Amino acid sequence: MEKEIIFIVEKSEEGGYEARALGHSIFTEAETIGELRDYVHDAVLCHFDEDDRPDTIRFCTDRDEIIPV
Repeated sequence: MEKEIIFIVEKSEEGGYEARALGHSIFTEAETIGELRDYVHDAVLCHFDEDDRPDTIRFCTDRDEIIPV
């Protein structure tokens, strides 16, 4: 079974971007999306033991589409 961790990505009021993990106490920020990806990747590696580490990281940005039911 594939494990996944989800990050909500938003523009920061101070400029740049912020990413918060859902269900985990991981937060990071960066000036660009590219830097943010690297920082999130490093934060996930540091936060989890090798055996508990998720297989994938999902970035949820403002480009995601929400469809009401």
